Amino acid sequence: MASRKPTPAAPPDLAPREGESPAFEDGIRRLGEIVESLEGGDLPLEDSLRLFEEGVRLARASQSKLDKAEKRVEELLSIDDEGNAVVRDLEVE
Repeated sequence: MASRKPTPAAPPDLAPREGESPAFEDGIRRLGEIVESLEGGDLPLEDSLRLFEEGVRLARASQSKLDKAEKRVEELLSIDDEGNAVVRDLEVE
């Protein structure tokens, strides 16, 4: 009988609360773990599907954070028609 590798679970300190996404770096790290597990091909279908769904959520949350960071950088580097830096308050998350 073949032994199954346990399905990796999100470490408790990295697991986001309901409706909350993990820090960008933590999400990327977890996404890497999920990819490794799925590429191994040893998981049952249900476990693979659960991990895939988690990976999609993490990828979307990470992309959203990247998009927000890019927008903030663009705002910080923007200049007006006269070549002066545009200064405005930014929301801090």
